Amino acid sequence: MKSYQVVGIGNAIVDVFSTADDSFLDLMGIQKGIMQLVERERGEMLYGAMTNRQQAPGGSVANTLAGLGNLGLTTAFIGRVHDDALGKFYAQTMAQEGTDFVNPPVPGGELPTSRSMIFVSPDGERSMNTYLGISSELGPDDVSDSVAGSAEILFLEGYLYDKPKGKQAFERAVELCHAAGGKAGIALSDPFCVDRHRDDFRRLVKSLDYVIGNEHEWASLYQTDLSTALEQAAQDAGLVVCTRSGHDVIVVRGEEEAIVPVHRVVPADATGAGDQFAAGFLYGLATGQSLAVAGRMGCVAAAEVISHFGARPETDLKALFRKEGLI
Repeated sequence: MKSYQVVGIGNAIVDVFSTADDSFLDLMGIQKGIMQLVERERGEMLYGAMTNRQQAPGGSVANTLAGLGNLGLTTAFIGRVHDDALGKFYAQTMAQEGTDFVNPPVPGGELPTSRSMIFVSPDGERSMNTYLGISSELGPDDVSDSVAGSAEILFLEGYLYDKPKGKQAFERAVELCHAAGGKAGIALSDPFCVDRHRDDFRRLVKSLDYVIGNEHEWASLYQTDLSTALEQAAQDAGLVVCTRSGHDVIVVRGEEEAIVPVHRVVPADATGAGDQFAAGFLYGLATGQSLAVAGRMGCVAAAEVISHFGARPETDLKALFRKEGLI
């Protein structure tokens, strides 16, 4: 049986990029600079309207795994794609980038592979239109004993909580991981996601070894100010991480606390900052670093990804860690 240092479970979404000016966005009724969910018909129409398309495998947890692969850890991804052209592209590219894509593309008349049509304006703003497709059908049957049960660290994506099957997939994966002595945790994904599932998330946090969120997500989860929320969180979860855009990161484990300084950089493209923070932080956790060093690794990885277009690292992250004296 193969064992993995980190196994992720999340939405398998192909990011499809195209350049577009403001008049095109207006014409298509696309709201600039935000992520909107679209239905299949609109998704297909927008996909057809894209010129000079470029595609890359995306999805929050999958981006984190790409960062961990860059750092040399053994990783696997539990996700769901259709055996259409985009699904095959997704599975092959993940494998080429060093992450085992453990579930083969699904044949037959099911929903197509999930995609996010991203229109990049001349000013660098990205307008994302996401059609969730088959990845929203991820369920407990997609979680194999051998993969979730051989993870040293399991990493979950909060967005999956929007579907009952996704929730069951999580619970099964956490159970298998814990039974085999692994650590399980989650990224809260976004404040709206937390708003929709607050009671479930509060219950879930109590069963997890680590939780990563930003200040808005933590405040939303406990419906209180940040410091009270983090005190409560530290009692509920084993390890709590709070990122604050451009400000110090707070990491708490029991009585232990680390405040991690952030060196501000002007982003070329802020996409993937949270995903790569998680990659650096989980690398620190997997290799037994102190809270402060793991937090700093997260910040260095996030700074790398926002210095260029795309949500995955383009530089050797370990070399950056060495330069910062972290390894």
